[in-house]
Amino acid sequence: MLQKKICMLGGSAVGKTSIVARFVRSIFQDKYLTTVGVKIDRKPMDLDGQQLNIMLWDIEGDDEFQNLSLQYLRGASGYLLVADGTRRPTLDQALMLQQTVQKELGELPFVLALNKADLKDQWLIKDEVMGELISKGWDILETSAKTGQGVEEAFGRLARGMLGV
Repeated sequence: MLQKKICMLGGSAVGKTSIVARFVRSIFQDKYLTTVGVKIDRKPMDLDGQQLNIMLWDIEGDDEFQNLSLQYLRGASGYLLVADGTRRPTLDQALMLQQTVQKELGELPFVLALNKADLKDQWLIKDEVMGELISKGWDILETSAKTGQGVEEAFGRLARGMLGV
């Protein structure tokens, strides 16, 4: 069985931990708990008959990507960038994180999850901005850790990208 490491990257309170909980344990909790350092979860996946053991590294969100956090990226096969659709600055932060990862580790597969799709009527991220990123080749999904929308698909797309299929 192949083992792949996925890092969860994004600002504070964008929903990284909630997405992991939805994906791994099919749960959602309204209570916000700040991740300190890194929290690691595992989930087996069957991807078109290929068995994978996914190690999810939920890395603490911060206003700046600290050098200490770069250590957590070592050995990553891909990453899920998470932004909160109701807070535009979290997308800007995700863009900076992607540039940092690319500079430090080179090209790694990633998916941008625009989280909190259940609050779409409150979103501050415009479709035009998403269109620009898609035209640059970004893989973007609207997700909701609360309802589960797009969560499985985001990890499936990322896993396919990591395997090159």
